[in-house]
Amino acid sequence: MKKLIIPLLALTLIGSAALAAQTGQQGIQQAQQVQTEQQTQNQGQEQQIRTEQQAQIREEAGPFILEAPERAVNTIQAREMIQQREQEMAQEVETLSGVQQKVYQNQNKAREAIHALLAIEDLAPGIGPQVSVIAQEFNNSVQATIVAEEKIQKRNTFVRFFMGGEKEAAQEMKQEINQNQERVQELKQLREDCVACNEEVRTMMQEQIQKMEQEQARLQELAERENNSQGVFGWVKNLFRWGR
Repeated sequence: MKKLIIPLLALTLIGSAALAAQTGQQGIQQAQQVQTEQQTQNQGQEQQIRTEQQAQIREEAGPFILEAPERAVNTIQAREMIQQREQEMAQEVETLSGVQQKVYQNQNKAREAIHALLAIEDLAPGIGPQVSVIAQEFNNSVQATIVAEEKIQKRNTFVRFFMGGEKEAAQEMKQEINQNQERVQELKQLREDCVACNEEVRTMMQEQIQKMEQEQARLQELAERENNSQGVFGWVKNLFRWGR
């Protein structure tokens, strides 16, 4: 009898262990499946958020979002591409009206410079990718300053008379200007460091840097003028402050 019981117990233990192992494996697979589904769901949500953010930027910034241009293979082609893009931007502006047309006319100089820097990436050995990254960052900044400038230009005359300038938009613009000044300095340093760049490429980079500097100076003046516009209420407030 004992001889029969021992094998039966052994079989039972083996069966239980196998069942437990199978159950454990199924549990692991289920956990992995849940984790995979959760990751997929999170990725989908993140993608949706990015899409919504991009759509919001496009809606706020206007109809003309910069797309990466074709890279030039030589400086002659680069010049032609830059000239063509300038003409296209001028035509784009003609399709706008009112405040939006004025703002894009003002900011086209920076947009032209961004396009040019992206186009010459392959012509600047060693620094091309870095220049393109800065140009893309500059492009994002341009979208922000376009929105800010539109807010300033659209401010109601009656509101401006009593409340003063669009302070929030002016502050946003100043923040972008500070960051862009750093980017301009980085571009200048990259230009100096590019010993493999030929003189024409260095000249083209300098031209774009000058355009960016001119635009930042214009925005700086606009932001300061807007910030200093106090309006009647601001004037009265300052009057009481001086009287203390």
